[in-house]
Amino acid sequence: MATFRIREASSLLGVSTDTLRRWADDGRIDTITDASGRLAVDGVALARLAQELAEPPDLAADQAVVGHSARNRFSGLITRVIRDTVMAQVEIQAGPHRFVSLLSREAVDELGLEPGVLAVAAVKSTSVSVEIPNTSSARLSRPPHPLAVLRPPMPGQPDRPHGDRPVRAPWPSIPAGPHEF
Repeated sequence: MATFRIREASSLLGVSTDTLRRWADDGRIDTITDASGRLAVDGVALARLAQELAEPPDLAADQAVVGHSARNRFSGLITRVIRDTVMAQVEIQAGPHRFVSLLSREAVDELGLEPGVLAVAAVKSTSVSVEIPNTSSARLSRPPHPLAVLRPPMPGQPDRPHGDRPVRAPWPSIPAGPHEF
C-alpha cells in the first residue's frame, strides 16, 4: 500500500501542508502514522480526494474558459485500474487533469500499478504512457526539457547565457523522408 507524507501529499494536491492538516483535522481525509512515526496519508484516500478536488466547478456562462495551456508530463495518483486478460485501463488524476491510458496487462502488473500509487502521465501526440517516478527525494519536480543541451560555458561567458531557456543543439535536424544509411 502506497503512503505519502503530508508534504508529498499536499504537493500532489496543489495545496499547502497547513491546508491538508486542517482537512485531516476536519475529517475530510484520514491520516495514518507511517513506519517512521510521521503523519502520512494512504494513497487510495489521497487519490479519492484528488478526484473530488478535480471535479469541475459550475461556471456561469460569463465565466467560460477561453484558453488553456499544459505541459507534457503530469505527476499524479492512480485512481482506477481495470484489468482484462490482455489489456488494462489506468486512470491518473493529476491536479484537475484526468488521464486514461490503455496498457498491456503485463506492463500494469510489472509496474505494480494500483489505486493510490504515484505515477507520471507522459503525453506525446495522442498516446499516454505511464511512468513510475523515483520517490527517494521528497521533491516532485519536472525533468529538464528534452531539447536542453548542457555544455560547459566558454571562457569569459556567463554560466547560463540563456537563463533557464534550453539551448538548441548546434547540429541541424534531419529532414523528414526516406533516408539511406
